[in-house]
Amino acid sequence: MSKTESKKRTPFVHIVKRDPASLTWYHKLLVRGVAIVAALLVCGVLITLLTGKNPIEVYGSMIDGVFGSSRRVWNMLQGVAMLLCVSLAVTPAFKMKFWNIGAEGQVLISGLACVATMMFLGDKMPLWLLLTVMTVVSILSGMIWALLPAVFKAYWNTNETLFTLMMNYVATQLVAYFLKVFVKDGSGVLSPMDQYGLPVIGGQAYLLNIILVALITVVVYIYLKYSKQGYEISVVGESENTARYIGINVKKVIIRTMLVSGAICGIAGLLLVGGTNHTISTTTVGGRGFTAIMVSWLAKFNPLYMILTSALVIFLEKGAQQVSTDFRISSSISDIVTGIILLFIIGCEFFLQYRVVIRKNRKENA
Repeated sequence: MSKTESKKRTPFVHIVKRDPASLTWYHKLLVRGVAIVAALLVCGVLITLLTGKNPIEVYGSMIDGVFGSSRRVWNMLQGVAMLLCVSLAVTPAFKMKFWNIGAEGQVLISGLACVATMMFLGDKMPLWLLLTVMTVVSILSGMIWALLPAVFKAYWNTNETLFTLMMNYVATQLVAYFLKVFVKDGSGVLSPMDQYGLPVIGGQAYLLNIILVALITVVVYIYLKYSKQGYEISVVGESENTARYIGINVKKVIIRTMLVSGAICGIAGLLLVGGTNHTISTTTVGGRGFTAIMVSWLAKFNPLYMILTSALVIFLEKGAQQVSTDFRISSSISDIVTGIILLFIIGCEFFLQYRVVIRKNRKENA
């Protein structure tokens, strides 16, 4: 190919991957801050056009919906803790590039095991022993539900995305079936069993959940960053062939990592059923298993950053609900605002990973 032809085919604009060390932490913070401000401006214009409402009042309503009272603050913290817990569960598998889409089902099946223990053993043993059994069966249920796709992936290389997604539907239908068995009046609504719930600390119903999730966050961070098993997860995620070459048992790592994810999902199921609702329904998890995927990706699989991303998601969710109530507008408008803000935040990651290069001299040769 001649030099002239090469020049003709050189694009005017092209994208180049950035050197990870080229951006300092404050540059990254500035880019994300600009993205949030831009998202708020776009949402403000959209709100005015669609509803005629003052966007400043709308944003004020969002803030009030989260921080307007101590009860709302505790609800916010509880929501962050539960979303963060499920996000921590999917992170080890995702870091290994095992696409575990089944956290929703793993948490739900753990909650089913927990509520069954409360129903059938609640009046047959002391409370401390009941809580111990609830914890054990919840964690074991989550681990078993996560083990199945892990074994099939490790030994027969099945598609873990489809496998785990399918198991979500199985878990949902199992809960629906057992609710009909447990509730004799046919309503399918199981009354809360508050007397068998996790202990209340400091008069705050959600404080124990928040403390436990905070401890799990620290443990998962240390596990992934400083332990040998965390190193093996990273190597397998980068290249299974490299992992095998240096002597890592890939099958063992896949199964072990999914057992860890399932165990954390089991704790999430325990906290949702035993510590929050004291009952179960098919909507107990409330889509957290899917939202957790976004939280984990936004945080780059860093458990400490997940605290911030979880808080952002819950803030938008709670704030949007308050906006719908205060202004009597369709919840769809609130969902649109939430979606635009998240889109801008996710989109700004492109500019952190890549840079757009414009060729200065654009010569046309005959």
